[in-house]
Amino acid sequence: MSAAAPESRAASAREIDAGVRDTLDRFFYKVGGARELANKAVGILVFPSIVKAGFGFGGEYGEGALLVHGRTVDYYNNISASFGFQLGVQERSVIIAFMTPEALRQFRKTAGWKVGADASVAIITVGAGGAIDTNKITSPVVGFILDPKGLMYNLTLEGSKISRISR
Repeated sequence: MSAAAPESRAASAREIDAGVRDTLDRFFYKVGGARELANKAVGILVFPSIVKAGFGFGGEYGEGALLVHGRTVDYYNNISASFGFQLGVQERSVIIAFMTPEALRQFRKTAGWKVGADASVAIITVGAGGAIDTNKITSPVVGFILDPKGLMYNLTLEGSKISRISR
């Protein structure tokens, strides 16, 4: 991680779980169809807070949990580095839904799962009615990026490395 990355301390399992619940509640409240999508997913990986900071070079870091049948089964971190002009700090939440058992199995067996290399994550944006049409989602792995106001657009998870951590 670059020297420009934010200083962070490891969160406890209880802190991560509380953040995951709050993030999912916000997602369900702000996005129509989100609860239906979550019910169809075989697993949901939630990062309540991923902080990106940089001054020229940058990095981002966040911790989250994988839920299967609504229960936490593992904890993960998300790390990435970036290059190019950047200045400041941003915070976002990320939700990744595994829609097939095979996609979830592949994720769980891969150490240091890299978005774009190990799997593609289709970033979902909300349509005209502010809702997700779950019948049109065909990708095995879909992602949502939220800021405090709701879903964010034109962002990617490419280059993110997601690794299991102990809590």
